[in-house]
Amino acid sequence: MGELTHLDESGQARMVDVGAKAETQRERPPPTRPDAAETLRLLRAGDLPKGDVLGAARIAGIMAANATHELIPCVIPCLLTAVAVEFDYDEDASPW
Repeated sequence: MGELTHLDESGQARMVDVGAKAETQRERPPPTRPDAAETLRLLRAGDLPKGDVLGAARIAGIMAANATHELIPCVIPCLLTAVAVEFDYDEDASPW
């Protein structure tokens, strides 16, 4: 696997400048069903091809909490003192 441009030298998520990137046409491949047990194993080990997906999800959750008043109509902005995003692994849950 090549270098992941959305991760810095220490493996932390970062925004990538794509301003000079040429437009491309993309097509979605036919849907498939991933092996849930293998995906969970890779997730726990931090070995998914896109890197630390839980770290990216944690950042997205924190950003969403801070932007709640922008995302949900009629919500009054309030100052947050802390936001924590945690994950649980449910080995028995079916992905379907």
